[in-house]
Amino acid sequence: MKKFVALLLSVLMILSLTSCGGKDTGNNSDDENVLVVSTWGLGEDDLMNDVFKPFEEKYNCKVVVEMATTTERYNKLKENPDGGVDVIELSQAIATDAQNQGFLDKINKSDVPNIEKLIEPAKEVADKGYGIPYVVNSIGIIYNAEGVKGEIKEWSDLWDPSLENKVAVPEITSTFGPAMVAVAGDVAGTSVDDDMGEAAFKKLEELKPNIVKAYSKSSDLAAMFASGEIDAAVIGDFGVDMVKKALPEAEYIVPESGTYVNFNTVEINKNSKNKELALKYVDYRLSEEVQLRVAKSLNEGPTNSDVKLDDELAQNKTYGEVLNRTKVLDYNMINENLDSWIEQYNRIMSN
Repeated sequence: MKKFVALLLSVLMILSLTSCGGKDTGNNSDDENVLVVSTWGLGEDDLMNDVFKPFEEKYNCKVVVEMATTTERYNKLKENPDGGVDVIELSQAIATDAQNQGFLDKINKSDVPNIEKLIEPAKEVADKGYGIPYVVNSIGIIYNAEGVKGEIKEWSDLWDPSLENKVAVPEITSTFGPAMVAVAGDVAGTSVDDDMGEAAFKKLEELKPNIVKAYSKSSDLAAMFASGEIDAAVIGDFGVDMVKKALPEAEYIVPESGTYVNFNTVEINKNSKNKELALKYVDYRLSEEVQLRVAKSLNEGPTNSDVKLDDELAQNKTYGEVLNRTKVLDYNMINENLDSWIEQYNRIMSN
């Protein structure tokens, strides 16, 4: 009798793991009503209210969310592609590597109608047939208007001797680390596409006297501004609001000479067994309705060209005139040279 009860309990436990109310992500359930989404652990409440719950209601399904850093989630996918994740949201650099390593499913435009509504730079990425950009951001310069002598208008202004020991730049392995190298190349007059960054690193050597720190978190940057440790920094637009809360007089500008974009992309795991629902999620993430909601709640720059933002909502986003002067980085080239870039960048910053 005891053996029978134990067996019955085991069966009930297995059934509970594979029901519509949950999913055993380690066993890649075949339940077509469950979608496992791997994403960043930021703005969790807003993501649930503005993205996942409305999707569940629309398609009568259950979304199971796995949240961690990009690197942690990508490493998990590499270690176990059959781990149960259906959809994974990645930065452009890591998505490019995942594509080249064969972890992602090829997405056909006919299966995701909203691809046709993407802004032009995003179409450039999507046309490769894999990851689909659903968020766009870019870099600019934020500075203490009261602490800086004169106005900062261009990237080259960061090299001004008056900013000695007053500048912070992104850490090389952060989202916009490679873009910082590209900026240095532009200031030097040689694109990183032409010399793999050789001129850029020489220019970064010249910038070193002005650099206090290569930072990895926007919160660290905000603290440095608040304490007066720095007066200027290169920053992704998603971090501007945090700095301005710490230093209300901070000014944010995107140089007229141009800037570099980063896309957050939504991908389908090649080993997903819920690809039909995954495709619906990708199309949903690109929809005008959802992108407008998250532009308000998560400060995400829209990639759907039909999304219209008023002046207030467009502030500090890659939208309108700012979008028109963006450039797209070649992450295939960057990933091929990344080990060398990391070594050179860290050597400069540590001296």
